[in-house]
Amino acid sequence: MQTLANHYGGPGPWVLLLPLIWAAVVVGAVTLLRRTAGRGRGGGPWRAPDGGRPAGDSPLAVLGRRFASGEIDEDEYWRRLSVLEEHFGRKGGTA
Repeated sequence: MQTLANHYGGPGPWVLLLPLIWAAVVVGAVTLLRRTAGRGRGGGPWRAPDGGRPAGDSPLAVLGRRFASGEIDEDEYWRRLSVLEEHFGRKGGTA
């Protein structure tokens, strides 16, 4: 009994098609998992709700840390806080 591979002279170059399809499936699955795990718009458990930087890096938080560490004085703090609130609106507390 003859097999198809022996009858037609071997498998030929089309035998590479199946590994290429599997490679595309694996790359697609990895890409999909990475996007849904927080690198895309969906966010993730370690991301901030706005999908951007972590909550501790908001401009108000940075301003509060600079004031607390003594980098800026109280007048500078209130001046910069009013500018931030004017441009971005008040989002939560003042860090």
